[in-house]
Amino acid sequence: MTTLTAAPTALPNATLDITPLAGRIGAEVRGLRLSGALAPDTFAALKAALLRHKVLFLRGQQHLDDASHQAFARLFGELVAHPTVPSKDGTQILELDSQHGGRANSWHTDVTFEAAYPQVAVLRGVVIPPSGGDTVWANTAAAYEELPPALKALADSLWALHGNDYDYAATRVEPDDAGRQKYREVFTRRLIRTEHPLVRVHPETGERTLVLGHFVQRFVGHNTQDSQALFTIFQNHITRLENTVRWRWSAGDVAIWDNRATQHYAINDYGSAHRVVRRVTVHGDVPVSVTGERSRPVTGAQA
Repeated sequence: MTTLTAAPTALPNATLDITPLAGRIGAEVRGLRLSGALAPDTFAALKAALLRHKVLFLRGQQHLDDASHQAFARLFGELVAHPTVPSKDGTQILELDSQHGGRANSWHTDVTFEAAYPQVAVLRGVVIPPSGGDTVWANTAAAYEELPPALKALADSLWALHGNDYDYAATRVEPDDAGRQKYREVFTRRLIRTEHPLVRVHPETGERTLVLGHFVQRFVGHNTQDSQALFTIFQNHITRLENTVRWRWSAGDVAIWDNRATQHYAINDYGSAHRVVRRVTVHGDVPVSVTGERSRPVTGAQA
């Protein structure tokens, strides 16, 4: 076990019980009861840990309901609902229910088709299968850092078009059911596209992170074939096992991740068992490239 002390700006210093789970990403926070009323120094320590480890896990948060889940997430900033999928019961919570199409089993960073996509996500386990249904996260800052110099230089120069109308069936091996078809139709009911730099500068850590995942449609100025080859090269660096951490869910678990420095994948290996998780996201900032250029909304995106 290691302890992490809050950043120097915390009032006063607070210490959290933090255990790293993998060499490059992920840590479990123990003994902390989440709420919207966390002491400022405690929250500062938690945020410092998030920026360092990219994703944090907390067990035993069954006391959280939809309202307190949102109240906690609001400590990070203004909450933002999903731009096309209706929130749960008028809240800003996105419910992902396996019985209604909520199986996002491909690598992605949340909502990158928007210009200012979410900075932080807070996910709560509600109904968890007896086996399977794990989620894996990858560190996109570590992936950039390990690139050889020539690939870093190439990455720094590339821009990609992200859209919410990606090919859901591209990696499917099983036939789609009506629930998934309906979810896809809702997800893409409004076309949203944005051009992002492949490499963004993290506004809080200064790290360079790779912005990829399944919403990428092509690289700007490159044809489909070359775009796919470039995507494969950089995406494979992100999802190397050395850059990942895997979480086995229990009901009441909470995962918090820096959406500016990670991708994630919800593993669809639990068959007909029921899985429900609820997510709240925090409004993000428009990515800035290594040369200072901001992401460019193309269709329907909010600048």
